[in-house]
Amino acid sequence: SLPPRMPEVNSAWKGIESVLGDLLTRFEVPRHDCLEFGVEHGYSTAAFASFFENVTGVDTFTGDIHTNVFGDFYAATTQRLSVFPNVKLIRGDYRDWIASDSKRYDLIHVDIVHTYVDTYACGLWAAMHSRCTLFHDTESFPAVKQALIDISRNTGKRVYNYREHYGLGILV
Repeated sequence: SLPPRMPEVNSAWKGIESVLGDLLTRFEVPRHDCLEFGVEHGYSTAAFASFFENVTGVDTFTGDIHTNVFGDFYAATTQRLSVFPNVKLIRGDYRDWIASDSKRYDLIHVDIVHTYVDTYACGLWAAMHSRCTLFHDTESFPAVKQALIDISRNTGKRVYNYREHYGLGILV
């Protein structure tokens, strides 16, 4: 089912929000703290905000080479997500965040620039700091799927892949 208050914005994440509740239940993910790398326009962030007590979103809010969306959309995303008091947005790079955060999260979502090196670096840190790590675009970017598989091998965590809506890798 669709979470309440989903924003009207284009997103490659559309469709995943309707299975998020089932995914959290299936993998017994607690629903306190969620960290998201790659907020962009806030669609997935809004979905997480419907299930978690606290959601922190980290993004440069300037787009990337794979989305072909450039500009400064921090203000618009902040406004769009203002209906969620449990969301905190951080304007920054994932590399700076992982260098200084030692907290453990219930779930971390990785949807950053879709290169192997970036996905692996961010994803490995996320896997070591969360009960469950999600990776978007496993079907549309082979480098993301390969990074997910390699992180699974290096951490001993189990990997699942939901093929719909550009792919969602699940690491538990």
